[in-house]
Amino acid sequence: MTTPRARILSALHAKQNAAEKDKITRRLPPDSGLDAIGVRMKEVFDIAKDQTSVDLAHVPGLVASSWYELRMVGVSILDFKARGRNVGDDDRRRLYEMYLGNHEFINIWDLVDRAAPRVVGWYLLDKSRRPLFDLARSERAIERRTAITASFWLIRQGDLDDPLTLAEQLLDDPSELVTKPVATALREAGKIDQGRLLDFLATHRARMSGPTLRLATNLLPETPSPLQGPQ
Repeated sequence: MTTPRARILSALHAKQNAAEKDKITRRLPPDSGLDAIGVRMKEVFDIAKDQTSVDLAHVPGLVASSWYELRMVGVSILDFKARGRNVGDDDRRRLYEMYLGNHEFINIWDLVDRAAPRVVGWYLLDKSRRPLFDLARSERAIERRTAITASFWLIRQGDLDDPLTLAEQLLDDPSELVTKPVATALREAGKIDQGRLLDFLATHRARMSGPTLRLATNLLPETPSPLQGPQ
């Protein structure tokens, strides 16, 4: 009997494209332990969506694969399951625990971004946010990225307190893997409450790099502001 992993791998190989393989291989971190089949992301996501009903027990085997696309299918299945109708809190807990329990394999930025908001952030929406602050103190930049990226879901629901506290904690993080989503979190918070973003910037502008400040403020009106320092 064909396993879900074998079916998914066969579907991916059927979409293999040499040019796409070269493109993906060039952007994979050399220490990621991953190889590329060569499948466009839309096709990867389509395959994952078709497999959303797969038993959760099969997902760790996908996420632990050395094939980048198979790993992406695994985290995408977690995301699609989290989006499902009638998903109960126990179901969300299992998705959340599976993400965190396999974080060693969710080791590049787009794997985090694919699932952290709905799988981690949604589960914690009505719970203590301590796990996010624990992740934000991790020695691993990719886990710190999960902390701030998961907070995107909180921001989307209008809950800004913990995301802004996380952003403050990670604002001058040494890794761009972290500072870019911090800037995105600030920008998205500004869509909800521009005043709170301006207050945050007034307090913390000196700690922000140029790229972080530009991304965080790129939706603000282009008007003179006391936040503007000497040119």
